[in-house]
Amino acid sequence: MNLQQLLNSITPEIYENLKRAIELGKWLDGNKISAEQRELCMQAVIAYEHKHLSPENHTGYIPPKPHAYCGDDHDHDHDHEHAEQEKPVKWIE
Repeated sequence: MNLQQLLNSITPEIYENLKRAIELGKWLDGNKISAEQRELCMQAVIAYEHKHLSPENHTGYIPPKPHAYCGDDHDHDHDHEHAEQEKPVKWIE
């Protein structure tokens, strides 16, 4: 069995068991997970998530923050086409 076949054989139950082993640092039977095993489990979890889950459901997903407008308050209400115009620089002393 090659790596791709192995990754394709991961079921949702195996995926959850791998995540649990990574989180707790031990297998279901209580044996400690080695650093190499943890790394391989993380790679398998990432591969599974990439194939089966939406990006919002990936481990470690951080949703993007809405864009914060940085300009004058009165400029905020103008149409987008006016945003392309040059604006003078304001110096603050």
